Amino acid sequence: MLTFAAITPHTPLLIPTIGKDNLKKLDATAKGLQTLTQSFVEASCDTVIIISSHASQHADAFSINLHDEYRTDFKDFGDMGTTKEFKPDLDLITKIQRTSRDQRVPFTLNSIASLDHGIGVPLHYLTENGPSPKIVPLSYSGLSSKDHLKFGNLLKDLIDQSHSRIGVIASGDLSHCLTSDAPLGFRKEGELFDETIRQAVAGSSTSTLLAMDDELPKQAGSCLYQQLLVLFGILERKKTRPEILSYEAPFGVGYLVAEFHV
Repeated sequence: MLTFAAITPHTPLLIPTIGKDNLKKLDATAKGLQTLTQSFVEASCDTVIIISSHASQHADAFSINLHDEYRTDFKDFGDMGTTKEFKPDLDLITKIQRTSRDQRVPFTLNSIASLDHGIGVPLHYLTENGPSPKIVPLSYSGLSSKDHLKFGNLLKDLIDQSHSRIGVIASGDLSHCLTSDAPLGFRKEGELFDETIRQAVAGSSTSTLLAMDDELPKQAGSCLYQQLLVLFGILERKKTRPEILSYEAPFGVGYLVAEFHV
């Protein structure tokens, strides 16, 4: 059963050894994650499905990273010491693979021990002072928006059938072009994209996501869109109360922390 659902940013600047003085500019996000962590601990998740944008991706298939053991890794950002180990939920991964095959949903497996910051940052916060659940590192695909929503529905059915307590996290950052000094410079589409996403989340509105122009996430330089479609597919027809815990863009990149109380 589903016990936790959330959206988190994954900028490595949130890791103290990497962000250092920049953390002061991410105060709202850090506080939002602290609040989210309290809910996560109370949810007592046995397993967490993390939908990330930086894991291995395939244009024509959804994928899961299956390895006998994982470790978070921030060495690309100069941090060799901040790491944690996790185990996969083999039973749930097997069911996702089998059901995808039965329903003819394009799906494949990867096998990489190292978990990049797209998964490592949210796990760093949520499991810092508590037990580590099993994880399912999931990557979205290059398929259509409706395909992502449908895949979320597939996951929803498997989660509902499970006796385990399962959480779902959509990990990603919003527009990377909100200011002139942003990573992609300023683009007018950035603000429109972030506002549209916030409206969709606040209203739990799948239709708002589906109505978005396919080019807008690309023009806004976002790495958080397909994850939301999968998450909304999981939440479809469930009674949830969305709560935006924080939103800020101190470096020209939109960081959103939100929880769907289930």
